[in-house]
Amino acid sequence: MIRIALLAVALASPAAAALTKPEARMVAAVATGEAKSLALLEELVNQNSGSNNIAGVTAVGVIMRRELDALGLKTRWIPLPQTGRAGHLIATNAGKPGAKRLLLIGHLDTVFEPDSPFQKYVREGDKARGPGVADDKGGMVTLLAALAAMKAAGTLAAANLEIVLTGDEESTGKPTETARADLIAAGKRADAALDFEGLVRIDGRDMGSIARRSSNSWTLRTTGKAGHSSLIFGTEYGDGAVFELTRIVAAFRAELPETNLTFNVGLIAGGATAALDTDTTRATATGKPNIIPGLGIARGDFRTLSQAQTDRVRAKMSAIVARHAAGTGAEIVFDEGYPPMAPTAGNRALLARLNIVNRDLTLPEMPELDPLRRGAGDIAFVAADVDGLVGLGPTSSGDHSPDEIVDVPSIFTQAKRAAILMSRLAAEKR
Repeated sequence: MIRIALLAVALASPAAAALTKPEARMVAAVATGEAKSLALLEELVNQNSGSNNIAGVTAVGVIMRRELDALGLKTRWIPLPQTGRAGHLIATNAGKPGAKRLLLIGHLDTVFEPDSPFQKYVREGDKARGPGVADDKGGMVTLLAALAAMKAAGTLAAANLEIVLTGDEESTGKPTETARADLIAAGKRADAALDFEGLVRIDGRDMGSIARRSSNSWTLRTTGKAGHSSLIFGTEYGDGAVFELTRIVAAFRAELPETNLTFNVGLIAGGATAALDTDTTRATATGKPNIIPGLGIARGDFRTLSQAQTDRVRAKMSAIVARHAAGTGAEIVFDEGYPPMAPTAGNRALLARLNIVNRDLTLPEMPELDPLRRGAGDIAFVAADVDGLVGLGPTSSGDHSPDEIVDVPSIFTQAKRAAILMSRLAAEKR
């Protein structure tokens, strides 16, 4: 009876830390390289790389290429002037034949263009502030620290890796199929994808991300018959373009809500005239209180967790638009920017593997993150072809704002996790 009780306790208890000697060397190598990693982070952050700053994004690509070349990877720069963006940096490491192929994803650009007042790296103890210090320059530093640790431990040479660092994650070049062709092709070659964007921490607990929602934009245009306002709602003139526009937007709010869906109206205008600028970020309109408006325009987005949900929401929105009020017309046009990364069994299996790494590092288990807690990202373009895990970069606060601050110790915790996970996965057969 005593032996049975002891066995039950043993089975119920977490296994003891089980790092191999090379893995222990990885942990030590990350710690030894902290100063170098932080110097690189400062260099990257101080080089502006707003998505529209072609020269700046290219310069960050040069820095990253220098670091990847020094680790022995083969690198190439893919310029993409036809998309209006700088291009992508791709690196490969031909590991052991027949071993699993890993795709590692990050991005060179930030949301902060050269005219932003937020331009410089500032260290504040265990925090560092600066444009892109977390998203995604901190993520790229984490990736490099993990690769350097693998090299120090002797596991990098056998790892079959392809790294894609896009130059336009924050503002994708057009057409999207051209801008993401190389990433999608890499996804089709891979057996697992790891995304080095930021770690989400909730109430002090690191979370595991196995899903990202889509980002789809839409443009709604309505028409009405212009005339004297005293005749509105009559059989000759109908409701006018603005009432039709607001009818549709109100119906969206009433009829669309469902689990994992969010939708937004970000810009709206209407009057006797209404028009969008070439960037579709500004609208102009003219009109008078006594004129029935002839034109209406609205721009917005919606975000979903699966392609089936995207298709369903689009169909519902189109049906609402088609229910024209008297004397009006309406048209909605969709632009699918980022596809969804649905939570799958394969993604959950990767998180389970990461949690084994956590156990062996004596770190707490990472629960599954609610996908509503993070936005769209590049890994979604390969999600239909390969299992993936998101959030291998550091944790932070204030991303996309002048308060962007990275938690410095998390860079190195994440680098240790990533180095061990990548080494274990890369040692397996396809």
